[in-house]
Amino acid sequence: MNTLRQAYYCVLDNYYSGPVMDPKALLKSAFAAYTQNLMRRGADRAGLQLPALAGNRDTDWAAFAKVLGADDPAALRAAITGMVAGLQDNHARWVRPTPPSEGGPTGTGIVGVSAQQGSQLDPAARPPMFITRVLPGSPAAKADIRAGDIVVKVNGVPAFVGDTVNQGILDAFTSGTVRLTLRRPTTGRTRIVELREGPITRQPAAVTSKKLADGVSYVQLPGFCEGAADQVIAKLRDKPKAVVLDLRGNGGGSPREVTRLLGAFAHGKVTSYFCPLKGDCVPNRTDDSVPLLGSRLIVLTDRGCASACEDFSAAVKGNGLGTLIGTRTAGAVSGPGEAYLLHDGSVLLLPRVRHLGPAREIIDTIGVPVDHDAPMTALDLATGRDPGVAKALALL
Repeated sequence: MNTLRQAYYCVLDNYYSGPVMDPKALLKSAFAAYTQNLMRRGADRAGLQLPALAGNRDTDWAAFAKVLGADDPAALRAAITGMVAGLQDNHARWVRPTPPSEGGPTGTGIVGVSAQQGSQLDPAARPPMFITRVLPGSPAAKADIRAGDIVVKVNGVPAFVGDTVNQGILDAFTSGTVRLTLRRPTTGRTRIVELREGPITRQPAAVTSKKLADGVSYVQLPGFCEGAADQVIAKLRDKPKAVVLDLRGNGGGSPREVTRLLGAFAHGKVTSYFCPLKGDCVPNRTDDSVPLLGSRLIVLTDRGCASACEDFSAAVKGNGLGTLIGTRTAGAVSGPGEAYLLHDGSVLLLPRVRHLGPAREIIDTIGVPVDHDAPMTALDLATGRDPGVAKALALL
């Protein structure tokens, strides 16, 4: 109960709109998740009802806590999760510490599907769904599951019902056992695979590069982690005429890395704004201490490009620094989250500000549109073709 109470007051005190938030809404979300957890376990209690709430955070908490009564750890954890989910903010979440498993991490090895939108599934995704990334040496790789394989069914349930994606698929991929019906696009062969969780090895995301043509460098940046900008700049020390920067699947990272990398392509530009609930928005600017490369910039994006990746993409588009190719970004950039340690060792991540693009436009929930549409298909992945790179070379 203490952790739930701490989380409740932490949201009201520190979340972007917490100071003006109606505490009744927070407690309603928490209570709904609490009772649903009890029902799933067959432990619902007679007379368990949300009490009358007045909108006062202290008296409402006292009434709420009195009704909950018994200390039920599983239901209380569900209440915290439900309360945070009720904020409907893609950068707000509750993270519990997980002890390391004996023998290292385990999983199926399927770590990417085409319908992903950031860390979730994209309600705008169109069939078919196909696998985009499989970890080498994982159970999926040993079962000859490859990037490009089309997911027809998961545990007997179609990946799409009509044109609507099955939102339970990502959870199934991370479960202990999953039954997949797959179709290989190169042959049309359909098969059923019983996939069991096993040891996996996750390699640290690394910046990679290659030459595409004379004077054209390709750099793949998987995330804006600490030092990422300097890693990219080091790959471009020969100052090519053009850079194809691949941000597809880039889940974000540090806003500081965004402004530093943008500083290699332009100086004196506003890249975005961070806006508090009250008061003036604070502009973020290119890091003008970074020497200019003088290279033409083309950026490859997709629905897996989220958070800081969208910050970068919006700055490129809004300031006319380059051309965007691929598909619209995820629309998951509400604002940078700050971490708050709770007494049980768990962490509450909450944005204190809202992100706006360089023209003060809203990117969150909408995404950044591309200049040239070039989506990856299952057959492209299976045969090693890359429509984004092909379009970039055609433009260059």
